Amino acid sequence: MLRVLTHPTYRRLFTAQVLALLGTGLATVALGLLAYDLAGADAGTVLGTALTIKMVAYVSVSPLVGAVAARLPRRVFLATASALRAVCALGLPLVDEVWQVYLLILLLQTASAAFTPVFQATIPDVLTDEGDYTRALSLSRLAYDLESLASPLIAAALLTVVGYDTLFLGTGAGFLAASVLVLAAHLPGTRGDGAPARTGSPLGVGPFLRVPRLRALLAMNLAVASATAVVLVNTVVIVRDGLGREQSAVALALGAFGAGSMAVALLLPRVLERAGDRTVMLPAGFVLALGLAGAALTLSASAGATAWLGVLACWLLLGAGTSLVLTPTGRLLRRSGGPHPLPTLFAAQFALSHACFLLTYPLAGWLGARAGQPLTLGVFALLALASAAAATMLWRDRVPTRAA
Repeated sequence: MLRVLTHPTYRRLFTAQVLALLGTGLATVALGLLAYDLAGADAGTVLGTALTIKMVAYVSVSPLVGAVAARLPRRVFLATASALRAVCALGLPLVDEVWQVYLLILLLQTASAAFTPVFQATIPDVLTDEGDYTRALSLSRLAYDLESLASPLIAAALLTVVGYDTLFLGTGAGFLAASVLVLAAHLPGTRGDGAPARTGSPLGVGPFLRVPRLRALLAMNLAVASATAVVLVNTVVIVRDGLGREQSAVALALGAFGAGSMAVALLLPRVLERAGDRTVMLPAGFVLALGLAGAALTLSASAGATAWLGVLACWLLLGAGTSLVLTPTGRLLRRSGGPHPLPTLFAAQFALSHACFLLTYPLAGWLGARAGQPLTLGVFALLALASAAAATMLWRDRVPTRAA
């Protein structure tokens, strides 16, 4: 898998991704603790609202990115968006009101909605070989897992000597370093100024309505959103209030989620060569439903150390199921887009997948605060189960195993 890093341009881009995601992971932990300081037991509601704002920015901005990015130098576009994220992150330690958190999250995530789909669509332009691209997708999934695994562990260590507000400084540094590395990368398949050579419709939703496996992907996006929303919104409340554990335990729980995802991403390149995307992705929704249901039963039927270990095991399973869907998604998009330019298609997937979070993030926070965590987990288990069943029925097109 690591041999793809011998490609110099991809190596710079991957390093930029790792540094930015390490910073994002620090911010995830710090934001949860900031919300707890500002709102106490209502921290889940604050996080749910903040993450809903994030999704509004993603859904409203990312569909337009394909058209805008096609008219600008790509390196400069990506570097500027990442630098704007750094400015917003460095402002978060200064807030003392909830509304200020919401404003900075809106600005930061608007910049992320501009950066991420263009960055994702750049990778297949850099790596044209199918095998290299598959390895890059697994490496990319591992990089995302650093946000859930390495970053929380680093945060847990730092929290023993500094306050959580210092973590936001690491976030800003990661975004600034990513800007520098992107500017240093040469992007093939572009004009001399670094802008994409291909243009197209800014929306690109058509393939998702016409291609059966992409319609199934929409359903799988909802299953992933169900699991991820519970982990990101409710972990701090489950761990701190429900289980009565310390701040560092929040980071460890998020790390368990990342560990499950990372383990799957390491194994997937060889599995995908033999089994194909369909065989790997369709069972994942049922894995997510099982993890959510198991967490609901754990919190309902046990307490103390037993409940804590049960939550860690369920979060590990949720991370694995999430990776089973997200890692092969880039392959699926590249094979299914037809004449559509990749930046447009990736932007459409980015917007449509994050639209699911507009439902799950606020529901996780609101339901958790009013109905309790076991019932909330049960509701989300049913939502993931329904999504998995829908994906199975929708993915009717059968193509050769290696391309499925």
